[in-house]
Amino acid sequence: MKRKADSTLKNQNTRLSRSESPLFQQNGINNRRNPNKAKIILSDGLELEGFSFGASVSVSGEIVFNTGMVGYPESLTDPSYTGQILVLTYPLIGNYGVPPDTRDVHGILKHFESEKIHITGLIVANYSEDFSHWNAVKSLGQWLTEAGVPAIFGIDTRLLTKRLRE
Repeated sequence: MKRKADSTLKNQNTRLSRSESPLFQQNGINNRRNPNKAKIILSDGLELEGFSFGASVSVSGEIVFNTGMVGYPESLTDPSYTGQILVLTYPLIGNYGVPPDTRDVHGILKHFESEKIHITGLIVANYSEDFSHWNAVKSLGQWLTEAGVPAIFGIDTRLLTKRLRE
């Protein structure tokens, strides 16, 4: 189920519009065993601190959430999420890695909704850098880094989702 909530945020004392919600503040380069801290800042003053993975960039955008239990490769490549920061509420993300971009006999991608990642950022509760699936070719973090998409884990996605629904 896909739900959306508008919000604004403060970034360095500047109020941004509703179409530009949370911000990822990341410090330095990702280190898998010693991840850098990252922060989400909402317009109502709520700050949630976690750890970064994916690309080491700061972004802002509209925040939306998805309560699905499976299919993060499909969600991240879904064009309907273009320009949005996606919260995945399932408690563990990344454990099955990312499949190859193989196509069926008609040229349609087997494991993705489109050719590229469309989200601007990703927020998850728990991230598994170590993946295990017979079809995986890379970790979620590697895939996001290659696409220039930042992500944060260690966030209470239940709290964030409830806040977005208000």
